[in-house]
Amino acid sequence: MAAPAYAQGEADLDRARAVLAEAPVFDGHNDLPYAIRELNGGNLADFPFPRLPDDLRGQIATDGERLSAGGVGAQFWSVYVPASLPEPEAVVQVIEQIDLADRLIAANPDRLEKAATAADVRRIIAAGKVAGMYGVEGGHAIGNSLGVLRKLYDLGTRYMTLTHSATLAWADSATDAPKSDGLSPFGLEVIREMNRIGMLVDLSHVSSPTMADALDISAAPIIFSHSSARAIADHPRNVPDDILARMPENGGVVMVTFAEGFLNEARRQWWADEAAEEARLGSLHPGRPDLVEAALETWRADNPAPKASIADAADHIDHIRKIAGIDHIGIGGDFDGVTSYPTGLEDVSTYPALFAELVRRGYSDDDLARIASGNILRVLEAAEAVATRLQRETGPSEMRFSAVPDTE
Repeated sequence: MAAPAYAQGEADLDRARAVLAEAPVFDGHNDLPYAIRELNGGNLADFPFPRLPDDLRGQIATDGERLSAGGVGAQFWSVYVPASLPEPEAVVQVIEQIDLADRLIAANPDRLEKAATAADVRRIIAAGKVAGMYGVEGGHAIGNSLGVLRKLYDLGTRYMTLTHSATLAWADSATDAPKSDGLSPFGLEVIREMNRIGMLVDLSHVSSPTMADALDISAAPIIFSHSSARAIADHPRNVPDDILARMPENGGVVMVTFAEGFLNEARRQWWADEAAEEARLGSLHPGRPDLVEAALETWRADNPAPKASIADAADHIDHIRKIAGIDHIGIGGDFDGVTSYPTGLEDVSTYPALFAELVRRGYSDDDLARIASGNILRVLEAAEAVATRLQRETGPSEMRFSAVPDTE
């Protein structure tokens, strides 16, 4: 007789936890530093990271206790700054965000440690702590300067998302009007310099032509730090099949994210309907954001948002495996960067539940270990090898950004 469903579910969860004990999750994107900035201006004295009180746990999805329960061994901490900032301000604020993340790690030496290399990550995981690297979310934070890019690497940045929500002068965003039909000549040089210094090129948030241009020129594997599959949820932030099909040749990794509108097509369409209703209300009540928000709350009550689920996240993993292969899948939850999460994936303690779902779908222990951290560690090591080679061949780029397009 088949085991009762409850007993089988517990067995799957136990197996998932056992795999993560040996190959902990290396998550691609967590916005805790910005959540702390929004909460209290970045004052860590008011932020008990080892275990947040229940009221803060309702607002913030990440703390030390839940990272441990989730089987997390390494984290790319996003040092996000808004794309709406003028670029000089963005440069200042991203350095402040790195400082905040540095202070968070220094304040919790028994739980956290900063890593500079893949070897560091492996050593820190073996010591039972969470290894931390930084991801700059949007090229606006370099202020059109390759010198700033290099210094951000020196401060611990190991990937940069080329754009956030806004198109730059040198790279097109997935959610803004294009300017370069992908990457401009300066944008191509940004990729070359990232390869040379060993910084991963992150293509979450960029347009499909930008993805293609980056894959055409990058000498190192690329990543999508927090994106899912467009064939499952047709959001422009997700990765189309023609790009997924290029992952084996490039060697890169797509790190499936938990933002509900990127996982669930009904939720994506609800987002679009909500935006349309907000625009309609704005035209009816110009200059009265209070009336717009009150009416929008009524609309939301009458039109509840569909919920994404663990099964949705697993569906994206299944699809990426089908198109790109098992070696090109990772996890990038985007915890503390969105306002709601799928049922069963509400905070960083819940990764084992997703891996238990993959167990039910027939994934082997080796498959699970690759998805959890093996694939992204391989990518990091490959990028480091490319950087070592390129630094023997060439020095730092001296190209300067010009607002005047290259017409040659």
